[in-house]
Amino acid sequence: MAQVDYPEPVKALIVHLKQLPGIGPKSAERVAVWMMQQKKGTTALFSDVVRVAGETVFECRTCGFFATEEKGCAICDSVQRDSASLCVVEQPTDILPLERSGAYRGQYHTLRGKISPLDNVGPEDLRIREFLERLGAGNFTEVILALSSDVEGEATGNYLAEILADFSEIRVSKLAQGIPAGGGLESADELTLMKALQGRVSL
Repeated sequence: MAQVDYPEPVKALIVHLKQLPGIGPKSAERVAVWMMQQKKGTTALFSDVVRVAGETVFECRTCGFFATEEKGCAICDSVQRDSASLCVVEQPTDILPLERSGAYRGQYHTLRGKISPLDNVGPEDLRIREFLERLGAGNFTEVILALSSDVEGEATGNYLAEILADFSEIRVSKLAQGIPAGGGLESADELTLMKALQGRVSL
């Protein structure tokens, strides 16, 4: 007797759901079954939303954030942003926490990754050429390196700092690291404490 399994359309849906980040086989199966148990209007809505997003959202050629044909890029098209400051991040999603903090209102540049020899990702695989073109064409006075504090992020920051040494008129800074707000010393690891001590400020 043949083993009973999901119909082919459901199996195909599970296969595609497994390709999403953070979705494993079991999660993909649960999501697929949930969708099949909903009213047809729900699944149609999902497919319409995914189709519209795929057709209308694209990467901004300037900063690398998400943009649409209808409204353009919310960052690059804004006349209220500081045009003298450029914040470099790894991914477009890194922009949102900075924006939500309300502490920065300048321009952004997304690298679309970080240098990682183990993953065969070199400088030529990132949006560094576009970064240099923006520096040459713009009037930036400061570049903020808002990269992750892991080995790859530090390597990427050091690589960019070497390049930026040729731009003597541009001040280069990076995000401070240390004890998080509301945190105590007992919960901090050694690297965090070291960064906090190195980045201490005068009162």
